[in-house]
Amino acid sequence: MNNYWKFAKIDHIEDYSFNKVLKNFYSNGIAGLVRENIQNSLDGKLVGNDEPVVVKINLGRVNTFEIPGIQEVYKRIYALKGENRYTKETIEHMKKKTYQNQCSYISFEDLNTKGLKGASDCEKGIQGSSFGAYAYNKGVHIEDEDSEKEKLRGGSHGIGKIASNAASDLFLMFFANCDENGNKHLGGNIQLIEHKYENQGYRATGYFTKDSNGVYHPYENEYNGIFEKNERGLKIIIPFLRDQFNNEVEVVKGICDSFFLAILEKKLVVYVNNMEINSQTLKDIVKNEKYYKEQRIEEIKKVFTPIYYDTYVNKDHIVIKVKDLKDEYEFNLYFNYDDRILKGRVGVVRTIGMKIEDLKVSGHATKPYNAVLTPVSLKEDEYLKSLENESHTELSWKHFNDETLQKNAKRFINNLGKEIAKVILDEMLKNNKPDGEMDTSDIIYNMDVTFKKDLEKAAPVVKVSKGKKGKTQNIVQIDMGKQKREKKNKETEKKEKKKNTDKKPGENQRKMRKIARNTSDGKSNVFLKVEPCYVSRGFAGEKEVIKLDLSKNKEMMNVKKCDLSLAVVDGMGIEHLDEFSIESSYKEVVDMNTGKSLNIKDNAIKDISLNDGVVKLKSTVNKNYNKTLKFVYHVKEV
Repeated sequence: MNNYWKFAKIDHIEDYSFNKVLKNFYSNGIAGLVRENIQNSLDGKLVGNDEPVVVKINLGRVNTFEIPGIQEVYKRIYALKGENRYTKETIEHMKKKTYQNQCSYISFEDLNTKGLKGASDCEKGIQGSSFGAYAYNKGVHIEDEDSEKEKLRGGSHGIGKIASNAASDLFLMFFANCDENGNKHLGGNIQLIEHKYENQGYRATGYFTKDSNGVYHPYENEYNGIFEKNERGLKIIIPFLRDQFNNEVEVVKGICDSFFLAILEKKLVVYVNNMEINSQTLKDIVKNEKYYKEQRIEEIKKVFTPIYYDTYVNKDHIVIKVKDLKDEYEFNLYFNYDDRILKGRVGVVRTIGMKIEDLKVSGHATKPYNAVLTPVSLKEDEYLKSLENESHTELSWKHFNDETLQKNAKRFINNLGKEIAKVILDEMLKNNKPDGEMDTSDIIYNMDVTFKKDLEKAAPVVKVSKGKKGKTQNIVQIDMGKQKREKKNKETEKKEKKKNTDKKPGENQRKMRKIARNTSDGKSNVFLKVEPCYVSRGFAGEKEVIKLDLSKNKEMMNVKKCDLSLAVVDGMGIEHLDEFSIESSYKEVVDMNTGKSLNIKDNAIKDISLNDGVVKLKSTVNKNYNKTLKFVYHVKEV
């Protein structure tokens, strides 16, 4: 019998676990598989060829007997022995799949790429042989001869090719290669666990290859069907495709989510079962509810590709500069401010056109904006490349071992967020001008909960008279001076309780709840607490912008003016009513609805105007102002 698969012999079995990287890539789903393989295709673009890289993706069914060396694979699987729950369950699942006469598969075939080279010279080692590195080595990344081309390549940790194994129920993959001379070879590998087979120990990884005195040589590709590759380039074939990966709609979404910019810039064309995705058809796809169910901007919360498309196509870019500990970088920022947007995200995109991350800017995740960030030059692109995590889904410093590099990466990532935050705040100020008629919904979005119900849950409800007709209404009472008056009022409460023993049940309790913050003139005030979801706050230098939307609160609906107090919230969520001094924290507070400066008295901002129930303030803070403080805002009708 021909031994198609080669496993290295070992004397002792030490590791009974499957490669942990398999689980990491499996958790990324079909989108991760698509991203990894298309990125490899873009990296393999032919130098000097202006034609876009073409990737053909096919999903279908194949007879299992047509899979090269499959009977040997089955025998190896039946030789596996698990020593823990996870490996035992995985092995049993693999065994069940061996009874199938047909299985699902997915393939990725690229064109206008150089493919792998050096297949015929593998016995000379991997130096200069991209085929040898791809076929037989882990943790190895062969660099491109063109240094400028190498800078444009996707970030590499040398383990991304295992993403294809993770998509297979048998951890099995093949690759067909056609090089510049028309040489065609077929390789593959399977990721098992260390095992004994016919009384001999073997490593976990098996290679579909010939072995001549311990030196691997690839098979010439004489196979038909899904294993054929007749044009220059590389083709990945993954049989026994997992059911959860076998989803054409999700494949299309994964392509558009990660490579919308490469497609728009005509660097990439993708076919999915003969459906073409190019710069002309992309819009129809991202605007199609079959692929993106949430089409209205005010509904999009998780997948932002439809908004990224609009932002990049319709908005001009600005240039922002970001520093780390030793250098400065420039990026193009395509910025879209739209009060209908629920979640603010920045699509960070490499020069090859691959999106790395939906970046959340600290403190601005719910601001109504959308942006696309691209490098200005190769210098910036190369640095972004160095920050990619192993699955190309995040800018990170954690993979750096050198402490200096870690600190530098942290500084860059933090400063990137700060520079984008400045743009966000500038746009907030532009869209909240103090003069003329304004759109009052430009900072925070409508919620499906009512303001009144949330307030009633947060604090006791009391009845107070309001208006000429003396009608009573429910409001939430916040005692703004409780901490200072607690001792003083203790005896008063006892006297009042004794004095009112003959009154109706509940009357005394209502009276005590009306105790509120005392002002300088000895009067007591009742304040309303504003829930955080109705508050928007941001900084630009020493300027602070605050917006409170009280338009849905019945008690404040027709109110024209109010006073505002602030309570500091600690890490346990406890409010401290008198620990923040407005007078010493703000140089000036301007009412953006009127453009007038406001007075501060009794630690409250006085006589603030409401425009359709909305408060808008722009403040200049003092140097000692702590921007990290969290507040709860209290308002009182004037």
